[in-house]
Amino acid sequence: MNAPKAPGAVAIALGYHPERDDAPVVLAAGQDEIARKILEIAAEYKIPVRRSPRLTELLIRVPPGHPVPPELYQAVALLLAYLYRSAESGDFNLPPPGGK
Repeated sequence: MNAPKAPGAVAIALGYHPERDDAPVVLAAGQDEIARKILEIAAEYKIPVRRSPRLTELLIRVPPGHPVPPELYQAVALLLAYLYRSAESGDFNLPPPGGK
């Protein structure tokens, strides 16, 4: 499956495991080729994607492996709720541990 072609693209991958994480974590973030790879992996595993330019602009500053800052909790919670609802309505496959 091909990832969307997006010149100048920025993508953020978030993860949240309530039993392990105090807050959602930035799993990966990047621009251009890295963003395209993030989107490609999301498409391959049928992980829902949501465009949110303002939130992306804020989250790109969070290093991968770090939690989302508290001031972004509400925005990220709304985003994750949307994505979880989207996932429930279709086939949703998680990538293997450690990524691809």
